[in-house]
Amino acid sequence: MDPISVAAPPPTIHPLVVRICHWVNVVAIFIMVFSGWRIYDASPLFPFHFPPDLTLGGWLAGALQWHFAAMWLLVANGLVYVLYGIVSGHYRRSFFPLAWGAILHEFANVLHGRVSHRLGVYNPLQKAAYLAVIVLGVALVLSGLSIWKPVQLQELAALMGGYEGARRVHFFAMAGVVGFVVVHVVMVMLVPRTLAPMFTGHAPRGE
Repeated sequence: MDPISVAAPPPTIHPLVVRICHWVNVVAIFIMVFSGWRIYDASPLFPFHFPPDLTLGGWLAGALQWHFAAMWLLVANGLVYVLYGIVSGHYRRSFFPLAWGAILHEFANVLHGRVSHRLGVYNPLQKAAYLAVIVLGVALVLSGLSIWKPVQLQELAALMGGYEGARRVHFFAMAGVVGFVVVHVVMVMLVPRTLAPMFTGHAPRGE
């Protein structure tokens, strides 16, 4: 009698904690960016405004309420993700080692239309981008706290050039995160098979 073959379960490439943190971040960043644009419009740093239809909150006070609510969600979720990444070894396995030569080589591949991608494996450019967005997230939180409490946290604000300097750090960190999100969404559109595992955690069979 032939032995009964049991199909092996598809490999897990995104643990549950990573998936939950990812989607919580999507919600928190969406709220923070669009409410932040409304706050920016109330006192712009540069000679332009964001279109009102692309902002959240309706008015300054409403935008501030949305922004502060999402801030705590983003901070709590970020702490969970960072602690999990350190304790579980997720960062060590997924993002390191990382060399400048490998990043530049992968960037050259992208410029020539050659993108290396395997589900569950980050290429050097992806590693650099994910590490960079974590740093940008820290900059957003620290500069945001400096703007929120410029007197109580004046030493922190001073490291960024004072209140106005903290506003600029906050703006450019936000721009970096938005740029990352745009590139991330475009890459998912170009490689759509990467989306389903972020819901299921598993790579499609055959990958």
